[in-house]
Amino acid sequence: MGTTRTMYYGKGDVYVFRTYAQPLYGVKEIPESGFTGRNNVIFGMNANISLKGDAFLTSFTKGDNSLVVATDSMKNFMLQHAGQYEGSTMEGFLTFVCERFLETYSHIDAVEIKCDEITFDSVQVAKESGLSESELVYRRSRNEYGITTVEVARTENGTEIIKQSSGISDLQLIKVSGSSFYGYIQDEYTTLPEAKDRPLFIYLNIAWRYNDVTDAMGIDPLRYVAAEQVRDIAQSVFHQLENRSIQQLIYQIGLRILERFPQLADVEFESNNRTWETIVEMIPKSKGQVFTEPRPPYGFQKLIVTREDLKKERNAAANAAYTTKV
Repeated sequence: MGTTRTMYYGKGDVYVFRTYAQPLYGVKEIPESGFTGRNNVIFGMNANISLKGDAFLTSFTKGDNSLVVATDSMKNFMLQHAGQYEGSTMEGFLTFVCERFLETYSHIDAVEIKCDEITFDSVQVAKESGLSESELVYRRSRNEYGITTVEVARTENGTEIIKQSSGISDLQLIKVSGSSFYGYIQDEYTTLPEAKDRPLFIYLNIAWRYNDVTDAMGIDPLRYVAAEQVRDIAQSVFHQLENRSIQQLIYQIGLRILERFPQLADVEFESNNRTWETIVEMIPKSKGQVFTEPRPPYGFQKLIVTREDLKKERNAAANAAYTTKV
């Protein structure tokens, strides 16, 4: 059986900070989110750049560096082009850099860049008129952050985006009531007690793919899906749903995301169960309890929710409504 050789090299931890990039405004408004755009006063990311191509084989087999672009040069290339980018999204910037690499170095077959957003929150400061947001001072966020991957390759039709995904990583949510977990298999291996109402603490990574990858560039803001809006949908569904498991929860979040954004093909979830361990169940004159961090190991889930899933759920709801009416 033939196999495709894996061969690439690159530079990791390429930190890029651009101030006063083009703002992102005019995104589609949705009921679950008050997000209306980003001012991009600080446009920050940590990138991983990979160069691919058969021309690099001799650098591995013979130590021939004549076609090698030094990884330090790759870092400098990306940093310099950050000043030339005129768009407003990470996806657009990565595509821009990938295309410039291929234009500059004709022996490269493809460029893939993955990056994590580095976010900064606005801060409130005292002014003569009272407290208001500073236009100059921002606080480094330690919360969830956007992620994206773009790969651009040479094809018979010129350079094309052959891989693209966007996402949000390390979203951590706790719901103190309204979650349960019961009805699972009970046998000689089962020690976990059933829970009809439990605090549920989850870690979420969510990724999404567009039907048309050009929508990810942010050229038409109404077609762009912002990580902040996906975060807000996840929070709203978690609040609204009397969930019986994390599996059910992430499926319903995925359906809602696809409902709000028809331009998306699917939504992918990686979730962890980090529910606290109960220490004190009853506190006099209080409905509260006392918890501590859970002991390892932890449970996890992986799911891709597709547009076909949404279609089936819509059909089932329509059939149920028709049956009830008849």
